[in-house]
Amino acid sequence: MTEALLALVPVWGPWVLAAVTFGSCLALPLPASLLVLTAAALAARGELALGAVFLGALGGALIGDQVAFMLGRAGGRHLIQRLNRHPARAALVDQAAALVQRHGMAGVFLSRWLFSPLAPYVCYLTGATGMRRDRFTIASVAGEVVWAGLYTVLGFVFAGSVALLAQVLGNVIGLLTAGALAMLLVLLVRRVVQQRGNGAPRR
Repeated sequence: MTEALLALVPVWGPWVLAAVTFGSCLALPLPASLLVLTAAALAARGELALGAVFLGALGGALIGDQVAFMLGRAGGRHLIQRLNRHPARAALVDQAAALVQRHGMAGVFLSRWLFSPLAPYVCYLTGATGMRRDRFTIASVAGEVVWAGLYTVLGFVFAGSVALLAQVLGNVIGLLTAGALAMLLVLLVRRVVQQRGNGAPRR
C-alpha cells in the first residue's frame, strides 16, 4: 500500500496528503509522515508547491482530529472497549489515557507531533472523557501546525535522504514515546501509592 500511495503523490500532491493524514488521525495504518516528507522532497525539486504540501498535510490532520474527537464523544466507552480488544491498541489506549490524564491540553499538543503514535487514541479519549471541544481544538491546531511544518521543512531540506530520514525520525519518536510513557506510569503509580498512604488508618 505504501508504494501505491507514494506513486500518487507526484500526481495528486496535497489531495493525497490530506486523505492520508485524515485517515491516520482515525488510527488507520497509513504512512502519513513518510508521504509528507516525500511530497516536500518533490517540492524541493520543483515538482510540487511547498505551501500546498504544508496545507494539504495540515488540513487533513485537523479535520481528522475533529472527526476522531467527535467519534469519541459519540461512542464513549463503547468505542474505547472496542479499541481495547486488540492487545497492541489496548496498550496505546492506556498510554494515551495516562498522557491526557497527566497533562490535559499539553498532552493533546505533544501527541500531535512528539508522541505521534498516540495521536489518534488521544483524540478518541479526549472526546470520550468530555474535554471541552474548544480546549481540544486549540491544542490540536497548535500541535498539527508543528507536525506539518516540521515534516515539510525536513523533507524539503533533506530531499535526497527521505527514506533514511523517515527511519531515523520513526526511531527517535518511538524512543521518546516509550521513555515519556515510562515516566508517566512511574508518576501515576507514585500518586496512587501516596493517595493510599494518606488514606491509610492511623494508630
